[in-house]
Amino acid sequence: MGFLGRRRVVIVGAGLGGTATAIRLLQFAREPLQVVVIERRPDHRSAGVAYHRAGNHWHHVFNIQAGRMAMFREDVDDFVAWANNEADRTGWPPEWSDFAFTESGPAPRRIYGDYLACRLAEAVREAPNRVTLLEADGEVVDMAVGAGHVDVVVENYSVAHTDTASRRTTLRADHVVLATGLEERDLPFATGVMDHPSFVRHPYSEAGMERILGLRQDAVVAIIGTLLSAYDSASLLLRRGHTGKIHMISRSGLTLRTYPSDHRHHVLSLPTPRLHADRYEGRDELVQRFRDEWERACAIVAREHPAVARAVVTERVAKSWEPHLPEILARVPSSDLRALLGTYGSLLATLRVSAVPYITEFVDAAIADGGQIILSTGKVDEIVGTEAGTLKLSVSGPASPASPRTIEADLVISNFGREPNYERVGSALWRNLLRKEIAVGHRRTGLGVEVDGCGVLLGPTGARSGPISVVGVPREGDEIVRYGRTGAFTFNLAAIKNHSVGVAATVLHRLEFCYDEQADDAAKTVTDTDDREVREAFARSVLLDVHRMAARRRRDRDALTTRLEESIEAVRDAVMAKGEAPPTDRALRFVVNTAAMTKLNDLSVTPRDLRSLLGLDESPESD
Repeated sequence: MGFLGRRRVVIVGAGLGGTATAIRLLQFAREPLQVVVIERRPDHRSAGVAYHRAGNHWHHVFNIQAGRMAMFREDVDDFVAWANNEADRTGWPPEWSDFAFTESGPAPRRIYGDYLACRLAEAVREAPNRVTLLEADGEVVDMAVGAGHVDVVVENYSVAHTDTASRRTTLRADHVVLATGLEERDLPFATGVMDHPSFVRHPYSEAGMERILGLRQDAVVAIIGTLLSAYDSASLLLRRGHTGKIHMISRSGLTLRTYPSDHRHHVLSLPTPRLHADRYEGRDELVQRFRDEWERACAIVAREHPAVARAVVTERVAKSWEPHLPEILARVPSSDLRALLGTYGSLLATLRVSAVPYITEFVDAAIADGGQIILSTGKVDEIVGTEAGTLKLSVSGPASPASPRTIEADLVISNFGREPNYERVGSALWRNLLRKEIAVGHRRTGLGVEVDGCGVLLGPTGARSGPISVVGVPREGDEIVRYGRTGAFTFNLAAIKNHSVGVAATVLHRLEFCYDEQADDAAKTVTDTDDREVREAFARSVLLDVHRMAARRRRDRDALTTRLEESIEAVRDAVMAKGEAPPTDRALRFVVNTAAMTKLNDLSVTPRDLRSLLGLDESPESD
């Protein structure tokens, strides 16, 4: 029964995904539980690559508005409220020290780690008795699945503020959550310069940041990439007064669009895209249909929703299409689907999301001037060092791949270089999981790994590999084919918010004795009934459980739990009044909680609309 009579959940990775899931487990748990969060990079704890201080300058801001950065989807204003009222601004630069954060405005990424750490500490304080958090350092390198448990092998395991430290240890977990974040891609074109002082492989690292900030102002810079990471680097240089030429190079040549200054996220109801034919006719036909329907949808938005800014019309269309894409993609052969995602992945990313003016204004102005920033569309074939200490890049353009161009630069900045194909990742953990067939690469897309609808890891046969769930980036392919999400929305903050809720609830369904998944069919009688009294009693129970899950104070959760139990008893009474045998309390709790989880993860509305829809600013009606 786990550690000292408690169940134990081990979370691998303490970045955004791991921290968010830990918070939800501490928030949702009703029975004794130990949550262990293991991070191989202590400086990335509660931050990850995207937010940690050492690798993010104060000029690195969220590409989306501050009002969309709350960790809790059901509490859309939480991050802005924290930044304005709770954040410790000691040491903040003048630009931000007196800044009033707003829903539509910018915010520096490096403060997000403080926000997550603050909310994690709050969750620990407000957790039920014997629901605890243990934060440990170390690298998880292997796992062995047993009967209802997983043995987790950790290298260089240590626990802060204790004498617990060992070179290698094995922890037994009742459930494991993989929140491993981005995996690094090999760069064949840079093999010979990886250690060159003028090559920055990791721009979001302390060493990478030092090289960028230490560059002389008239130096020539080559940035591999033209989207967000590239804009980060270019904007940072320009804001610091850089005068030298900056080359931005990518195969697509696409650049970021800019959100209106007053942008607020909305979900439009648009006609279903007419992408079906009697049979699948091939990639070219699908692409042409897609373009035609896309133009039709954009025209509808412009005509029927004139208040929507032109810059975000494509975002509105892409979001409205998400519910329809799974059925459409199911008709596409896997080989074609992979090819389409490879060809149009960057385009889909730019159609789905833009960036705040703080990021784009300097860079776009320099591009428009046609002098300081030079965009190059092409593939970087090779980078070599010169006797002068510079680097020379060979770039082949799409029009003349056999005639490479050369760019000589004082500094070359490479993007993170994310590896989406888990059969090629260098991580010891993922290599072992695939080798043992505990995990398998996503068959349809080649992006991420196979998981079921609850995020539980699947093996080659399609069966669950064991009590192992996944949060974040490794679910990229599944998000595409199951939910129609594209671009960074397959694994960004919005997706991770939903993953953390779904995984935490699913884990607790399995581990806590108050739930009974096995009685699901019996309990579904209350959802399928035509009896009004039963339906209304069930709906009240679901709403109470939504409020319980969203409550961040223990006293509020305790009060809601009491009311929930009374409401579940009312469901049983209503079923018995019909002369039927009622499901057990455990079965009813499971079905109620599953419905509550679904409501919290409702993607058909914006987070602000969700909060209003669920009445979270009000007390749920009493029985």
